[in-house]
Amino acid sequence: EATDFLKKEILQNSSNVKNAIILGSGLGFFADHFEDKKSVSYEEIPHFHVPKVEGHKGNLVLGKVNGIEVMAMQGRYHFYEGHSPLDIALPIRVFKQLGIENLIVTNAAGGINEQYTPGDLVYIKDHLNLTGSNPLLGPNFSEFGVRFPDMTNAYNKELISCIELAASKLKMNIRGGIYAGLTGPCYETPAEIRMLKTIGSDLVGMSTVMEIIAGNHAGLKCAGISCVTNLAAGISKQKLNHDEVKETADRSRDKFVALLTEILKQIKI
Repeated sequence: EATDFLKKEILQNSSNVKNAIILGSGLGFFADHFEDKKSVSYEEIPHFHVPKVEGHKGNLVLGKVNGIEVMAMQGRYHFYEGHSPLDIALPIRVFKQLGIENLIVTNAAGGINEQYTPGDLVYIKDHLNLTGSNPLLGPNFSEFGVRFPDMTNAYNKELISCIELAASKLKMNIRGGIYAGLTGPCYETPAEIRMLKTIGSDLVGMSTVMEIIAGNHAGLKCAGISCVTNLAAGISKQKLNHDEVKETADRSRDKFVALLTEILKQIKI
């Protein structure tokens, strides 16, 4: 029903959109730069949910970036808001049915790696799903994928190469990191951050992992980019708050837009 609605409302003359982007906390401004854009609120899309978190507009936007068609979620809804893993997977499965092939998931993340500074953009090399759940629990939807999908290449190497090449062309320093996905909504304790660092995490956040799992199950090529909006508890001496997350995302606006624009160009090449 969601797919049929979107085909009718925003995809009437667009059959060539292959790229989708999920824009995380404070990062939805990228879709404001689209040319020839059409937008629909999640409220209008059957079975979609409206994000309640500030910095997540709750619009699905179709448009062009330098002539390349792209679909973007301006904000997401989260596990910690009370939504099920199946709810979180729904937009990914809709993307699959709409013909999307490449999925780029973005987020605001806390920096565990002490070489990171707020404002850094980091591509995700791999993740740790520490949410205690999974969007593939329950009956398998074989029309999307197999019962036991392989996650060896969860973050697609071809897309990572596109990210690295895009950053090189922009003379932008970008590193890869391991993202730990937790439920939230509270920020982690210093002891939890020490544990995450011990098991190999560079970044920590409250999203992304379920979307990536659903994307891989559905056969999409997936990539992830984190904007380091704060240093994690115990690394930073300051108390953490969501306003800081949004302010840092705003300061990173220009390089984030430039990087995503160049990545789309590299994917097309």
